[in-house]
Amino acid sequence: MTACLFCFGLGYSAEALARRWLERGWEVIGTARDASRLAELEAMDIEAIAFDRSRPLPADALEDATHLLISVPPDAEGDPVLDMAEAQIRTALPSLRWIGYLSTTGVYGDHQGALVDETTALNPNATRSRRRAESEVRWRELGAHIFRLAGIYGPGRSALDDVRAGIAKRIVRPGQIFSRIHVEDIATVLEASMLHPRPGAIYNVCDDEAAPSADVVAHACALLGVEPPPEVPFDDAHMSPMALSFWADNKRVSNRLIHDELKVRLAYPTYREGLESLLPE
Repeated sequence: MTACLFCFGLGYSAEALARRWLERGWEVIGTARDASRLAELEAMDIEAIAFDRSRPLPADALEDATHLLISVPPDAEGDPVLDMAEAQIRTALPSLRWIGYLSTTGVYGDHQGALVDETTALNPNATRSRRRAESEVRWRELGAHIFRLAGIYGPGRSALDDVRAGIAKRIVRPGQIFSRIHVEDIATVLEASMLHPRPGAIYNVCDDEAAPSADVVAHACALLGVEPPPEVPFDDAHMSPMALSFWADNKRVSNRLIHDELKVRLAYPTYREGLESLLPE
């Protein structure tokens, strides 16, 4: 049987994985909500399906699926995919070789800069992270692999783009660090798991070096040959509630498991290599 990757919410991260399997002759099916994104997927030779709480999945949508990736975030009502399609997923389980659920390192909450790994108790601060933690439980019951992603960057979504657009800020908060991951390294981790499944496994997906946000902006400016923006103390930054919620968590995330178990070698082990690779854009 030909392998078929079905992606609920075929967005930025899922697309990086989908492109790899398309090149190897896999069938790829993905859902999206808006017409423009559906058209983009069709242009990539991906079968596109409109899906959200108001538009259920077609009855036969999963009949060819061998691998299932979920990147749709939970909402105030719960997990849209499970709420709308759990029965169809359970029916498809005998044919599914792998299920992956994209979560967030935000489920750990604040650890004041201390190291966390996959065994650390969850203590999410933000509402969206609490919802993710709840969804993780439900997906693991179906045998899904859980991938807790750090801050995602890549083509079109990096500090380089912020500097070029004139919106980069060099906010300084002593001791505050963030973990991040290049989108192509996310695809590498997912691919490794698909080739070596361990249903119910949890993996932190981040690079090898957590770093202050201001350092990343400064490096982006150096690569572009421009003066970095002035340092702004955190207390004077006047950030939105959403931005402030990210700064509420301070932790160093261990990625040992993706190295030791999945034997992943990151193409971009730190933000420096990642930004340098994006410079030609």
